[in-house]
Amino acid sequence: MSYQIPFNKPYLTGKEAHYMYDAVYTGKISGNGKYTQLCQAFLKERYGFGKCLLTTSCTDALEMAAILINIQPGDEVIMPSYTFVSTANAFILRGAVIVFADSRKDHPGMDESSIEKLITPKTKAIVPVHYAGVACDMDLIMSLADKYNLFVIEDAAQAIDSFYTGKDGKKKALGSIGHLAAFSFHETKNIISGEGGMLAVNDPQFMARAEIIWEKGTNRSAFFRGEVDKYGWVDMGSSFLPSEIVAAFLWAQLENLDDIQKKRAEHWNVYHNQLKEWANKEKISLPGLPGFATNNAHMFFIVCSDLSQRTAIIDKLKQSGILAVFHYLSLHNSPFYKDKHDGRELPQTDHYSDCLLRLPMYYELTTKQIELITNTMMK
Repeated sequence: MSYQIPFNKPYLTGKEAHYMYDAVYTGKISGNGKYTQLCQAFLKERYGFGKCLLTTSCTDALEMAAILINIQPGDEVIMPSYTFVSTANAFILRGAVIVFADSRKDHPGMDESSIEKLITPKTKAIVPVHYAGVACDMDLIMSLADKYNLFVIEDAAQAIDSFYTGKDGKKKALGSIGHLAAFSFHETKNIISGEGGMLAVNDPQFMARAEIIWEKGTNRSAFFRGEVDKYGWVDMGSSFLPSEIVAAFLWAQLENLDDIQKKRAEHWNVYHNQLKEWANKEKISLPGLPGFATNNAHMFFIVCSDLSQRTAIIDKLKQSGILAVFHYLSLHNSPFYKDKHDGRELPQTDHYSDCLLRLPMYYELTTKQIELITNTMMK
């Protein structure tokens, strides 16, 4: 079905095709060339990541992280149930047992206060997911990691250009705090390359090995830098790095990051202002921010009072040619994992699965279109 207002529309800055053409005619398009290095250097400098490695997807970045922390069969990994399947799959592939945490009452992100009681002697890592680009309480999570000698892998798929202010008053980019972090540049994200992602390596102990895993388990990158006289197979790995075509597209987006973010923030504010009175009357929740978090305007969502209310709003919008979508289904109730879950009820996760609705959000959306969307919802 064709929609008058789609849920998402990839934004082109105008330079993507130019840079892709340039990448082809440099004579190197297989990856880790000019545009890969431009993107990695930009992101490292702007956000203070330890080391940046572009990947073909956020999924690949998460899988690299699971290899780096040496996940073994039976190791336990704590993460929210309200997340995309890639968060769990990366660790399932290494034989881990996933221990799901419930969401917060005031936000779909994981309930940080529930984490400590889920830790056992088998726990290896905590994977906080910064849902909608809104930070988890990273001071609490990092303190638990220090206390129990755990790794923290930030799933920052939605969190580019979003920040956390710690108890020390310092503002840090999401993805720069945990030992490792994974980002997405999928076409639904703020900054895109079609598919694409990045692993941020913040703990120095992982930096050299990350590059080897990234390059199919070889020390090829070190060879091309002249650090070794030949390269070979030195570790496990896979083909995680993207082509220069993907990196060239991404570079055009990164050059326009501030403009893209400004426009998305404007859209987010129009939605909020248009809907706040109606939402209060209809017992619908609008997104809020913990005091330690910033808003990167990745998405605008509402949380309905029940499933029937959400269904009615979706149908009303669809009849007017507007596509709004619900989001994650609880992973602990999924066909694949429900028999492996430990049986705990996660009521907030299930509430968001039934009641959260994402509204159209993309650069070229206009104020007039947002007003049409909100007016249709409020009829």
